[in-house]
Amino acid sequence: MSQLIIDSYEAFLAYVGQDLGVSDYHKVTQEQINLFADATLDHQWIHIDPKRAKEEGAFGGTIAHGYLTLSLVPYLWDQIVTVKNLKMMVNYGIENLRFANPVKVNDEIRMHANLANISDLRGTIKTEMKVKIEIKGEKKPALAANLIFLYHFL
Repeated sequence: MSQLIIDSYEAFLAYVGQDLGVSDYHKVTQEQINLFADATLDHQWIHIDPKRAKEEGAFGGTIAHGYLTLSLVPYLWDQIVTVKNLKMMVNYGIENLRFANPVKVNDEIRMHANLANISDLRGTIKTEMKVKIEIKGEKKPALAANLIFLYHFL
């Protein structure tokens, strides 16, 4: 599916209840996990110590932080939809977030997005997206959530 271009409330409205698309796969590397650990000061061995994670861990190696996986949403979202004609966009909230499956080092992930609902709040558009981040080769997703974005078009 090619990237959607949305430039108005009416353009968003046409996709309510529909899949918006799927991103490309992104490989989560140990370097990325280590950088995230440094940025968040979360240096648990299950994330940053490959030898110990392989010997003692439950996953056969290191795993990405759940919040690292979540933090990739904007990058993956930009591959699915480009929203133009904007004055402002705000991440408003996350509902029903579940980390259902760990992302192991070198796993490839991608995101599916569905526009669940949209409303016009006196000129600011509130969108509710159902997203799922899949792990290549796994049936269970890494995470599922309802993301809420606010858009103010020009």
